[in-house]
Amino acid sequence: MKPHAQALDHAHRHALEWLSSLDDRPVPPQASSDEVAKALGTELPAGGTDAAEVVDLLVRACDPGLTAMPSGRFFGFVIGGTHPAALAADWMVSAWDQNCGLRRLTPAHSAVEDITSDWLLDLLGLPAQSAVGFVTGATMSNFTALAAARDAVLRRAGWDVAERGLNGGPRVRVLVGAERHDTVDLALRYLGLGAPQPVAVDDQGRVLADAMHAALAEVDGPCIVVLQAGNVHSGAFDPFADVIADAHAHDAWVHVDGAFGLWAGVSPTRRALVEGVEEADSWTTDAHKTLNVPYDSGLVIVRDRAALRAAMGMHGAYLIHDELGEPFDKVPEISRRGRAFPVWAVLRSLGRSGIGDLVDRLCGHASALAAGLAALPGARVLNDVVFTQVCATFGSDERTEEVVRRLLADGTVWMSGSTWQGQSVLRISVSNWSTTDDDVRRSVAAIRRAVAEL
Repeated sequence: MKPHAQALDHAHRHALEWLSSLDDRPVPPQASSDEVAKALGTELPAGGTDAAEVVDLLVRACDPGLTAMPSGRFFGFVIGGTHPAALAADWMVSAWDQNCGLRRLTPAHSAVEDITSDWLLDLLGLPAQSAVGFVTGATMSNFTALAAARDAVLRRAGWDVAERGLNGGPRVRVLVGAERHDTVDLALRYLGLGAPQPVAVDDQGRVLADAMHAALAEVDGPCIVVLQAGNVHSGAFDPFADVIADAHAHDAWVHVDGAFGLWAGVSPTRRALVEGVEEADSWTTDAHKTLNVPYDSGLVIVRDRAALRAAMGMHGAYLIHDELGEPFDKVPEISRRGRAFPVWAVLRSLGRSGIGDLVDRLCGHASALAAGLAALPGARVLNDVVFTQVCATFGSDERTEEVVRRLLADGTVWMSGSTWQGQSVLRISVSNWSTTDDDVRRSVAAIRRAVAEL
């Protein structure tokens, strides 16, 4: 038997056992990290171990410490499951072991990346000439897009940041909604731009167009505006058309963080949520959220290809450059795995109508969960359920926190506690392609039990 065969055979069997367990196993982990470490053994062996035995030990020790994130009842974060086509393609990514930074070195991945990029722009309704980069997730997507934005607005002001750095240059003002995702601030910190200026939002977390207009009127110099497609608590969408037009009138670059919400554009029934979003300059989204591709799979999209290449591109004498440009010209990494393969696989498997149906199904489950919550004594849904997010309280903060604790102890479902608008909430994110109507019923029943125990 060849070196890989037995280890892969064991891994295949364990993977199928894991996937088949998801319907019945508790969603929270059943062992602590210390317990897993003890089961693995903390001493590095003096000699080697057979590869298949290593796989068996890894599974045996780690299984109790795994969270059933691929379960149809995991609603704790905006985390998709893994579509079967994407999972299988991701296995091939590891088997093929391609370093996909150079077009001529990996023509297979470059072809798939080109096709997938065109499909994504068409599905999301974004400008066809835009550049698409395949990054690790929304954090690095925001970082990449905002790097292009930073360099571009400084270039307009006569400052070449690539040549001169940031010291001594004009200040870049960044205007954001008061309820933007924290990864936006993190990306700005990475880029040396400091803390952004928050702009007032409404009760659903949508930026107020008048407040953004007033903030823009006070800006004198380079400016970036960051908007949001999908508030992490309410699922709400900023008023793109009005704010983007206003920002462009002030010569600002507009970036849209649509980590999960940008996919609303694929559904004919949800498209209105992102009306006008195509007029922005850059966009962030994740394939490992709403599209249900394995980690790591973020997407950065920039209208101006040259601006992205100027911010991310590099040259090396040993690299084989292609006149069409290189995949690494659009992302922070040079060495990277074939991220486009599983994205292509799920798009090809579902097709246009299937992706729209997926979005609608996730939204439908969120609405059903909200309706089930609203019928429980003492429960109150706080947000307008427009997409896949639900936030609820059960009276006092202490009572809400206790419901969350009891839910996790029950094990049927994972729903996270959070704080929104100054109060403790139960936050539900519906992102998994495999969630069923029965999963929704079982989840509502678990919440009902937790409330009844109080």
